[in-house]
Amino acid sequence: MPIDDIHELISELEKNGELKRVKTEVDPDLEIAEILRRGMYSNGPAILFENVKGFDMPVLGNAFGSMKRLEIGLEMTDFTEIGKRITDMTKMDIPSGILNKIKKLPELSKMTASFPKSETSGPVTEITSSNATFEGIPILKSWPNDAGKFITLGLVATKHPETGVRNLGVYRIQILDKTHALMHWQKHKRGAHHGELSKEKGEKIPAAIIIGGEPATIFSSIAPVPEGLDKYLFAGITRKEGIKMVKCKTIDLEVPANAEIVFEGYVDPEDIRDEGPFGDHTGYYTPVEPYPTFTLTGIMRRKDPIYVTTVVGKPILEDAYIGKVIERSFLPLIQMLQPEVVDYSMPPAGWFQGFAVISIKKRYPGQAKKVMMGLWGMGQLSLTKMFVVVDDDINVHDINDVIWAITTRADPARDTIIINNTPTDTLDPASPLVNLGSKMGIDATQKTKEEGYNREIQQLVKVDDKTKNLVDAKWSDYGL
Repeated sequence: MPIDDIHELISELEKNGELKRVKTEVDPDLEIAEILRRGMYSNGPAILFENVKGFDMPVLGNAFGSMKRLEIGLEMTDFTEIGKRITDMTKMDIPSGILNKIKKLPELSKMTASFPKSETSGPVTEITSSNATFEGIPILKSWPNDAGKFITLGLVATKHPETGVRNLGVYRIQILDKTHALMHWQKHKRGAHHGELSKEKGEKIPAAIIIGGEPATIFSSIAPVPEGLDKYLFAGITRKEGIKMVKCKTIDLEVPANAEIVFEGYVDPEDIRDEGPFGDHTGYYTPVEPYPTFTLTGIMRRKDPIYVTTVVGKPILEDAYIGKVIERSFLPLIQMLQPEVVDYSMPPAGWFQGFAVISIKKRYPGQAKKVMMGLWGMGQLSLTKMFVVVDDDINVHDINDVIWAITTRADPARDTIIINNTPTDTLDPASPLVNLGSKMGIDATQKTKEEGYNREIQQLVKVDDKTKNLVDAKWSDYGL
């Protein structure tokens, strides 16, 4: 059975030696964040703080801060399986005859089992209040120059004002006072698009900030799923079982029944205020910028909720591991649209938007540039600043192998392309303008004569099979 909530996740992590409980009193103002950062930088466990100064609610951090923890939470070891499930669905033919329907029933039942399920109540509805406040929740201040307390792992639920397709996104949320916060949804994000559509209609957009839930739902909210795919359905596909949903009390939205806390409210696109600074995952403070205001109208919560949070800063922290799972899970989708792609890697040090390496099975001249252009036209990959394309004999996860390919197969003048005035990640500290900068592509594949390589291709040095087999057979005898 898939893990249903944060309480079950804690139990599983503890059972596997992946969680520590801290009973010493800790302060949510800077102290907890520094403990979590040190824990991540030293490859430490998830941490449950049971004695939080000024609050009677425990705080969970670093819950997804290793591949093992994500394997436990998502109950799989091969994360490409998530993408394969989606691509399999796109290939599924809807049967027309009775006999065909019977044959297809197992496949169809798998698909329908992933859909969200409406419930009249759930753990998150145990306590409800329309007299809501952010007070009483141990929201962290993470860095000394942060503008204040920020919700950092809140799953923000909205729905498209015209199509009704539901979305979940993780956007940092700066607390202003008891009932107001700032919604840092960047221009390229789906939540911001929903907000803009509501603004065109002269309306405020209902929004819910969800704390906790199924690990698959938390993962789904971060993952850049294809446009038009309901994030709750994606969560169900990930866990092979649909998410239980309940209706909010003060707004027209549905949220996971197994969440810890749900802040209900609306975002007013006309109420714009200065947000930030905030120490972000680039390793820099993002400067003050205008963002819309969220107004709290109600709260639903468990009787014994756990506040789930994360901290960001210079890599490698918890978000790097979540990013790696996203990378693996979306490989089959990339391969569906770019079949020559063998593998790709987005190194954590590049904060998953700065740099990517792609290996391809090259068949014709210019193919590396074709792949770059295709990937720069795909969703969140459009914000990636630098692409390096290598041949399929290069291990994209070995930076030394990648550097070898760049230095032996790429000529800077011939194989580097620069594209000006392109969308960039809002958080990119190097772009000349916010949201607008340039792209760089390096074609580090072996060149052909058609691509201007007029020299004889040099032979790779390789051990002969006879010597390799001899050394393999005698290896244990060498005492090495």
